[in-house]
Amino acid sequence: MTAAEPDLSPGVPRKLDRYVTRLVAPNPGIMTGPGTKTYLVGERQLAVIDPGPADAAHLEAILAAGAGRIRWILCTHTHLDHAAAATSLQQATGAKVAAMAKTTTVPGMEHDIRLVLDRPLTEGATIELDGLSVVAVHTPGHASNHLCFLLPETGMLFTGDHVMQGSTVVIAPPDGNMRAYLQSLRRLLALDINTLAPGHGYLVHTPHAEAGRLIEHRLARESKVRQALLGAGGSATVATLLPLVYNDVPQTLHPIAARSLQAHLEKLIEDGEVRCVGEIYTSAPDGTPA
Repeated sequence: MTAAEPDLSPGVPRKLDRYVTRLVAPNPGIMTGPGTKTYLVGERQLAVIDPGPADAAHLEAILAAGAGRIRWILCTHTHLDHAAAATSLQQATGAKVAAMAKTTTVPGMEHDIRLVLDRPLTEGATIELDGLSVVAVHTPGHASNHLCFLLPETGMLFTGDHVMQGSTVVIAPPDGNMRAYLQSLRRLLALDINTLAPGHGYLVHTPHAEAGRLIEHRLARESKVRQALLGAGGSATVATLLPLVYNDVPQTLHPIAARSLQAHLEKLIEDGEVRCVGEIYTSAPDGTPA
C-alpha cells in the first residue's frame, strides 16, 4: 500500500485520473493478490478493461460506476479472473466484447473462458471512445492472446497479467512462453508510457524501470537454471531442479513456481542450450538444439 493509494477495497470505485476509474473484484488470493482490477476508461462513453470474475457483486459495482455509459468490454486475455464477467456485463449493457481470439486449444487451458467476440483484436487495433483512443498492444508470454491497452492521451498502459505490481507473473506452458514474455517486456522499453495500471496490485509510476527490473529478474532465474543443471551433473528433472532454482521462494509456492521453471527450461531448449528426453533435461553446451 502507498500513501497515494489507500487500501484496495472490493467494490469501491477509485478515480485515478480524468479518464480512469478502478474497481477491485472480491477475489483475493495467492494468484490474484487483493483482487483482480477492473478499469473503466473514458468520459461520456466507457470501455471496461478486464470485467473480472463471474461475481454478482462485482458486476453490480461495474454497472453502478458505469452509469449507462459502457460501450466496450475489453479483455487483456481470457483467463477466468479477468474475463469471466464479460458475457454477463454485455447482457446487462449491450456493450461490444473485444479481445484477441485464442488461436489454439491445448490441454490444461481450463482457466480460459470461451468468449464470443464482437471484435477480435490484433496488434495496433484501436477502440474509439468519443474522441479518446485505446490501442491494443500484443504482449504474449503469460498467455498467447495477451494484450495490453494503451491510452495515448495520458501514457497509461493497462497491463493485465503482463506486469503485476508486488509480484512476478506465472508463465505456464503450453500457452505461456518465457521467450515471448521476455520479448514482450523488452517491447515496453520502447513505448511512450508513464504509468502501468496492472491487473493485480497498485499503479506503477516507473514503467521502464519496472520492465527492466523484471527482465533482469527473469534472466537471473534463467542463470540459476543453468547452474542447477550443472550442479546436478548436467541432467535433472523438474522436481530435482525446483528446490535449487527457487530456494528463495517458500515451499508452499513451489507447485506454482514449477510452471515457470518449465517455461525457463523450454526457452533454453529453444535457445539450443538444453535437451529433453522424457522428463530428463540435459545441458547441451555445444549449442546443438534438441
